[in-house]
Amino acid sequence: MKKLFGLLITIVLPFLLSCASQKKQAAAPLEVVPFVDLTRYTGRWYEISRYPHRFQEGCVGSRATYTLREDGKIAVLNECYEGSFSGKLRDAKGTAKVVDKQSNAKLRVSFFWPFSGDYWIIDLGKEYEYAVVGHPDRTYLWILSRTKKMDEMLYQEILGRIAAKGYDAAKLIKTPQE
Repeated sequence: MKKLFGLLITIVLPFLLSCASQKKQAAAPLEVVPFVDLTRYTGRWYEISRYPHRFQEGCVGSRATYTLREDGKIAVLNECYEGSFSGKLRDAKGTAKVVDKQSNAKLRVSFFWPFSGDYWIIDLGKEYEYAVVGHPDRTYLWILSRTKKMDEMLYQEILGRIAAKGYDAAKLIKTPQE
């Protein structure tokens, strides 16, 4: 039985790895912004739109608050209302760690140890009035704003830039905000 298992691993594992690497080669590497001043980035952000995900199903009024910690990490507080603005306020607390100290644009966020995920800042307003956060394999995408509403012309410009980065803008869902 052990020999059969070993043989399967020897045959199947390289096949799976080659499939995964072919998938990664299909899209150009995701570029992040050149530099993020973390002091300016911290504070409250409102979710304007996002790719759909199970962990945010039924959320309205989604927002994130980032706070610099003394150890250099960032405290993360994600909040949303369940179902409607009169619904229960749901929250998730986590920690973000910068993994690219040159740009500060690549972070890893963890909401429960030992699991973490990539949080890459791929577009950012000059005055830090908006941010676009993605994942290197393009399965996650959030458009964030310092205000609950975003100018439609700015939103359309952002959609054009994310499409140029290999994202499918048609998959975005707008987040209701009060």
